[in-house]
Amino acid sequence: MKVIDALGVACPGPVVAAKKELEEGKKEGFQILVDNQIAVDNLRKFASSQNCEFAYTRLEEKKYEVHIVPTDKTELSSAKTEEEQPQEVKPAGKGTVVVLCSNKMGEGDEVLGKILIKGYIYALTQLEELPKTVLMYNSGIFLACEGSESLEDLKTLEKNGVEILACGTCLNHYQMQSKLVVGNVTNMYEIAQKMAGATKVIRP
Repeated sequence: MKVIDALGVACPGPVVAAKKELEEGKKEGFQILVDNQIAVDNLRKFASSQNCEFAYTRLEEKKYEVHIVPTDKTELSSAKTEEEQPQEVKPAGKGTVVVLCSNKMGEGDEVLGKILIKGYIYALTQLEELPKTVLMYNSGIFLACEGSESLEDLKTLEKNGVEILACGTCLNHYQMQSKLVVGNVTNMYEIAQKMAGATKVIRP
């Protein structure tokens, strides 16, 4: 049985790893190692949503061994032969706009907030239907600038057709005009247009 080492991997990494493994269509199942109870619970929910058998063992204080095994009811239709596999390009959503107005997610501890927003942007890359546009303004523009830990994930979104737009006024205010790595510069009128015309606006 294959063992996936997800020790030290932040959310939603363990669930994404389990999803990819399940999509391989291997019926014997797999094990995944995680380092906290919340990751175990997230994997339990994922396994339940896929009609998989689930079990786990706590090996030590920060080491859990999770077992996920497909059943006859498990959806494995996404598994395809190599010849059937499409190119790794996901469809952008028809009108969903994601608004990143801060370089952290939520209120409270700043370090935690930055970890959460990094995990959220990565999670966007794993959605079955990607958003149409990602808008960044205020300190959210830092996510697309030099030094951001989310650059590769934003590049992945852009490569797959997601429009990445950063507020020009905000770039000027923070003197980051020359530091933008991903996406294009926009203005508040276009931001207002994108939000007004969206079928759904998500602000994490």
